[in-house]
Amino acid sequence: MHRTIENGKLRIEHVGQEVKLIGWVAKRRNLGSLVFIDLRDRTGIVQVVFDETLSDAVKDVRSEYILEVDGVVEERQAKNEKIATGEIEVKAKSVTIINRAETTPFMISDELDTLEDTRLKYRYLDLRRPVMQEKLIMRSKIGGVIRRFLEDNGFIEVETPILTASTPEGARDFLVPSRVHPGSFYALPQSPQLFKQLLMISGFERYYQFARCFRDEDLRADRQTDFTQVDMEMSFMSEEEIEELMEEMMAKVMKDVKGIDIPRPFKKMTYKDAMNTYGSDKPDIRFGLELQDVTDVFRNSEFAVFKNALAIRQSAIKALVVKEKAAATRKETDKYTDLAKKYGAKGLVVVKYLNGALEGSVTKYFTEEEKAALVAALNLKEDALIMMTADYWIKAATALGALRVAIGKELNLYDPHTFAYLWVVDFPMFEYDEDGNLTPTHHPFTRPKDEDIPLLDTDPINARAYAYDMVLNGFELGGGSLRIYDGAMQEKMFEIIGLTEEDIQRRFGWFVDAFKYGTPPHGGLAFGFDRIAMLLTESDSIRDVIAFPKNASAVCPLTNAPTPVEEKQLKELSIQICEE
Repeated sequence: MHRTIENGKLRIEHVGQEVKLIGWVAKRRNLGSLVFIDLRDRTGIVQVVFDETLSDAVKDVRSEYILEVDGVVEERQAKNEKIATGEIEVKAKSVTIINRAETTPFMISDELDTLEDTRLKYRYLDLRRPVMQEKLIMRSKIGGVIRRFLEDNGFIEVETPILTASTPEGARDFLVPSRVHPGSFYALPQSPQLFKQLLMISGFERYYQFARCFRDEDLRADRQTDFTQVDMEMSFMSEEEIEELMEEMMAKVMKDVKGIDIPRPFKKMTYKDAMNTYGSDKPDIRFGLELQDVTDVFRNSEFAVFKNALAIRQSAIKALVVKEKAAATRKETDKYTDLAKKYGAKGLVVVKYLNGALEGSVTKYFTEEEKAALVAALNLKEDALIMMTADYWIKAATALGALRVAIGKELNLYDPHTFAYLWVVDFPMFEYDEDGNLTPTHHPFTRPKDEDIPLLDTDPINARAYAYDMVLNGFELGGGSLRIYDGAMQEKMFEIIGLTEEDIQRRFGWFVDAFKYGTPPHGGLAFGFDRIAMLLTESDSIRDVIAFPKNASAVCPLTNAPTPVEEKQLKELSIQICEE
């Protein structure tokens, strides 16, 4: 078998040439004396015509048979402008059936209504669909542009261990039991964080890796248990220099892969501004619908919902105004309330602005002064829908932020084919966990901003970090920070989050020891490579750009992983399964 050209590359200039083609049967049409077959390979499809001399040879051919065809390229009389090869067809001179195929469980076509689990069970068939191949081909192109850019800018690719020690990085580790050391475990890396910092201590200055990472956490449309990071670390660079270089890299990706020139420099906003304005630390800035603060309007309100909320420290009343939406039904506002509750709100206070006045059952609890102040503060126009929630400011902002995104999509407030990049910077160093203890917002190796170092002793929750996220269309593309490079500061960080000296030595001793030997100032970030591919291919799910993903239940329908193993294997690993 030796084809002379790929199917999708045939054009009008090839008319008259003899060609040998190989591919899958995408469609077969029998018109009596003539049989038309669309022959598909990775590059596209071409129509092949079989006359009466060959019709018997293909009479039993069905979809997904693999054929080898010798023929002559001819100009089509009825051209098809929907496909690249639509000006020509191939008149077959001979045909060989290379392999047969049973009827597939779903059509190999771009438009499908098949259940996702069925697609994943037969993923090798799902990946034959041109739309899926286009996504994975674009993913490959994105990776190629990134690699070339980093190599051209002095980065060195270094692989770090997959089997390593368990370290706290925000999610649960996947553990791998050791047969040689019973009772001990390796961990699969959540990221190469400590190793890439060690590479800076080793003097490589610029490192990168397409790193496989693993996190035992619940899945969603943009998250998998195992995923790929474009991981980078740089010495002797400021936050601004790192951001500028990463902007240049993404601009090149957009130009080379999508043919789009994106404006630079990227917009930049602080974490606090992003949360207060958009209710998210990864805001979608393709549309307005910004959150507004009306805390001062109701500072002395007797309305119990607001009064009780404002008794909480660092509380706020946030408002979302939707223009020309006062006609919203009770069913619609109940749906909005349920969504806000899902994201932590206790409820929504809903009012409407009609005929120059506020309407709604709760307005009877507002004074005339409060009503006038609210209209002025929000600059209300006729036919506006106003939704408010009161709580600890982050909770109130987050709930309305989620509602903002849902309404933006519902009302088509943005062009889904646009790409809006920005940086979110100055993240807090710490946040409180469910037990009320301080925990790092990113990880414990993030460097505090110089001017906030005194707060580490007096008010650590208000200390900010040299941390930065690149955001695209409401998704975090990548995040990073400048790292702590002073041993004393690193130990102080461990102390603040409650690690004892014994904990530090047991879990990080090998890492902390390296700080004794001249650690350079350094920083870096990691991009979610799967997420970049998802957004640039304009896919709805990260699973569409991963060849063999897990489903929403973290199961691989193709292999049925995870699966039980034999008792003998467990015994070799000194493991016993306990019944709950």
